[in-house]
Amino acid sequence: MKETRLIVSHPTGNANVRALIFSLAENGLLHHFYTSIAFFESSFVYRFLNFKLLSELKKRTFPANIRNLTSNRPTKEILRLVLQKLNHTKYTHHETGLFCIDKVYKDLDKYVARNINKETIVYSFEDGALENFRIAKTKGVDCFYDLPIGYWRAMRDLLEEERIKNPEWASTMETFKDSEVKLLKKDKEIALADHIFVASSFTKKTLEFYPGITPEISVIPYGFPPVFEQRKYQPLRNRKLKILFVGGLSQRKGISYLFEAMKVLKERVSLTVVGKEPVKNCKILYKNLEEHQWISALSHAEILETMRNNDVLIFPSLFEGFGLVITEAMSQGTPVITTNRTCGADLISNEIDGWIISPGSTTAIVEKINEILEDPLSLENVGKMAMVKARTRPWKVYGEEMVVAIKSYVNNKTENN
Repeated sequence: MKETRLIVSHPTGNANVRALIFSLAENGLLHHFYTSIAFFESSFVYRFLNFKLLSELKKRTFPANIRNLTSNRPTKEILRLVLQKLNHTKYTHHETGLFCIDKVYKDLDKYVARNINKETIVYSFEDGALENFRIAKTKGVDCFYDLPIGYWRAMRDLLEEERIKNPEWASTMETFKDSEVKLLKKDKEIALADHIFVASSFTKKTLEFYPGITPEISVIPYGFPPVFEQRKYQPLRNRKLKILFVGGLSQRKGISYLFEAMKVLKERVSLTVVGKEPVKNCKILYKNLEEHQWISALSHAEILETMRNNDVLIFPSLFEGFGLVITEAMSQGTPVITTNRTCGADLISNEIDGWIISPGSTTAIVEKINEILEDPLSLENVGKMAMVKARTRPWKVYGEEMVVAIKSYVNNKTENN
């Protein structure tokens, strides 16, 4: 294989980014990683993250093996986080705020562009790739594009019907807030990409809406967190079925259909909702939240614990690039009901280690819950099989498969040149 290494950039970092850069570094393929804020457990600063005020920053902890290959670009992101805490929405407003997430992405994108050399491949994510891709092309450098959620034209097409069907929920659907400038920028990123990586077959399918010619697309699903081996299942006798939803409280997640299903099922179930509201003025959202237990935010460890304390996770998303809560719940032995517009079709064997239902359907949710209520032992059976599935695909497997795909791309290009 040609000695080519990757420059990877992502402003905030997440589980899949950590798994990717860890495996790249392990295989000698990581040239450099650029992010806004990075912490390492071996650093002096890390101990201060145990303070409650700073504990949220633990999400920015990265593998020790990339410490010497990492550069931070912290200023805009720190100011964004502080201003959010202070509720100064003027400065963090979508696209226009001086320290909004879009500006954080753009700042890092330009910084990476200044550090590209000819012996690398650049690997960048949606909304943070355009400038470094442009510079890469002038230097003959290949560009890998990671699309973590489905393509925007497909999203608008699929959700436009939803906006008409449920206008009172329309304000919660963030995709319609993006400006034409931002949307066209996404298209320019795809046009410059030499290879696209996605985490689900559904995301790949959405790229059929792209008006140009796309490069080759690799579907490599994300991994599962460590399996919770001590899961115990409580009999469903003389109590309600405990249902959990985790995610942004947006109609894109199909949340209105979940609330409607709860009205039909009434006293046979209880619902816990974990997630932040995307807007503050959606009356119907708050009206429904008042009828159930609502927790606006939890740490990752608390989310996993909450999953273990519920019988089933429902994630009825109408448009989802993956849905990490699905793999998180399965790893905790909590069976999942989700739609075919998530990673469900890639990772769940229907009726064996989870359930796949039609999107946008209250009836589908009600019917599936009634089936579970009639066969309560299915919770334990499906939950245990979900853990079996999770054991087969830890995050390390995702990283290893990404390395194989990258090596294959480089080798094929070398052979064809």
